[in-house]
Amino acid sequence: MSLPDAFHEIAKRVSNRGRWGADDEIGTLNLVTDEVVREAAACVRTGRRVPLALPLRQGGVQTGMIPGRVDPLHVMVQINQEIFGPGTVACSDDAVTMSLQAGTHWDALTHASHSGRIYNGRPAGTITAHGGAEFSGIDKARHIVSRGVLLDVARARGVDRLDGGHAVTPEDLEAAEDFGRTRVRAGDIVLVRTGHVRVLLAGDKHAYAYPSPGLSIRTPEWFHARDVAAVANDTLTFEIFPPEIDDLWLPVHALHLVEMGMLQGQNWNLEELSTACGQAGRYAFLLSAMPEPFTGGTGTPVAPVAVL
Repeated sequence: MSLPDAFHEIAKRVSNRGRWGADDEIGTLNLVTDEVVREAAACVRTGRRVPLALPLRQGGVQTGMIPGRVDPLHVMVQINQEIFGPGTVACSDDAVTMSLQAGTHWDALTHASHSGRIYNGRPAGTITAHGGAEFSGIDKARHIVSRGVLLDVARARGVDRLDGGHAVTPEDLEAAEDFGRTRVRAGDIVLVRTGHVRVLLAGDKHAYAYPSPGLSIRTPEWFHARDVAAVANDTLTFEIFPPEIDDLWLPVHALHLVEMGMLQGQNWNLEELSTACGQAGRYAFLLSAMPEPFTGGTGTPVAPVAVL
C-alpha cells in the first residue's frame, strides 16, 4: 500500500532535502549555531538542574508492542573482585542488554524511511544488519546543546494530562506558547508535554502505550516554519496513536526524520520540568541532551538535563 497523496503534499512543503548540501547527515541540527548556544546559555539564571530521563530498568517502558524493543536487562559481571590479587583494590562491573530506544531516547534520522528513502534522499538500503546506518547514524548527531522550550500543552488546556485520543495541533502549540509567555525560534529544541507519562509513573505501562496522545500530522509544518532543531515529548509513540488517518501509521515520524531531517525524542519525563518552569515563570532554558554515540545507531538512550 502506497502512502496517500495528502502525506506526499505535506512532505513536499516540509522537505529539507539538499538544504544543507547533498552530503549533509545531521539535518536541522545545522540550525544550532554558536550564536544559538550563546543565547541558550543566557537562559540560565538560578542554575537549577532538572533531569528529564526515565530510569533504565527491567520492567520499564516497553510493553512488547514493538518487536525486539526490550527493556534493559542489567547484570553484574564482577562484584568486589580483586582483579590484581588478594588485598588489592576491588572492583564491580555491570553489563546491560537493551534496545537503544527502550527508555528516554532520541530517534536518529535513519530510524524511519518511506518510499525506499531516508533523509536527504539516500537509499534506505544503506542501513544494513551488520553496519547499521551508513549515513545519518546517531553518532553523527553531536553537540545537542541548545535553548530548550517547554510547550506545556496539558497545563495550557487546564489539565494535568491530555486524554489518550488527543491529537496535539498547531493551535495547541501556540496556546502553550502563550501560556508560557515565550516564542519558539530558530535552533530551539521543543519539548511538548502531554502529561501522559504520569500514567507510566503510576505503574500502568499498558495504558501508557495505547491509546496515546501525541503530535498531529499537521504539526510538522509548524515546526518547519519555525526552523526548530529537534522535538521531544513524554509519550511512547510520539505522535497520536492510533493514527488520525486510517492505515497511515507513523506519518509524523516520516515527515520529521525523512523529510525534515529533524531528530525526535520519546519517553522524556517532563513532570518536574513543568513544575520548575511554573515556579520560575519561565519556559525557556539551556538544554543538554547529548546522545550516546553508537556508531551506525538508529537511536540512542539519552539523559537530558534542563538548566534554568
